[in-house]
Amino acid sequence: MRKVLFILAAGLLMAMRLHAQINLGVKAGYNLTEISLSKSMLERAISDKNGFFIGPTLKFSLPIVGWGIEMAALYDQREGQIKETGETLKQKTFQVPINVRVGIGLAEVATLFAFAGPQFGFSIGDKEKKLRFGDWTLKESYVSANIGGGILLVNHLQMTVNYNFALGRTAEYEYTIDNIVHSARAKTNGWQIALAYYF
Repeated sequence: MRKVLFILAAGLLMAMRLHAQINLGVKAGYNLTEISLSKSMLERAISDKNGFFIGPTLKFSLPIVGWGIEMAALYDQREGQIKETGETLKQKTFQVPINVRVGIGLAEVATLFAFAGPQFGFSIGDKEKKLRFGDWTLKESYVSANIGGGILLVNHLQMTVNYNFALGRTAEYEYTIDNIVHSARAKTNGWQIALAYYF
């Protein structure tokens, strides 16, 4: 039974690969970063700040009408600012989003679509920062998820909006109050607006 299932799955994958339409493009966009901390007294201690991302992207149109997969390899920069001290927290990562998308075509002019999927992040900048009241440490890697929608115009120009949210901690903040060391887990989430062009 396992062999039969394996052969069926392999055959389906080969058929999908043979019939899939693959488009290469470039993608860039804007991050509105939200950094939240696990300690309630610090929840709004960090202000939201702007950032950006850029890199190549691939779009696979599957043989199932309206369905596809989009992948990218993005340099991503996000920032937050500690309100009390004005210190900036900067997060530089390499991000790999893999989104499943489903769309409805409007003649040959445009396609409206929704998408969702996991995103894998890898820290490539400074992972530790000394702050006035403690230490900020980024994780080496983490997983987040995307949910959003967009429009593809004449099969080339694409605009999307999505929310990206961490599925676990992305950093840790160790700080001292009254000579006692405390620790707070941090999550980096954010709204993203992107523009892509497929060749």
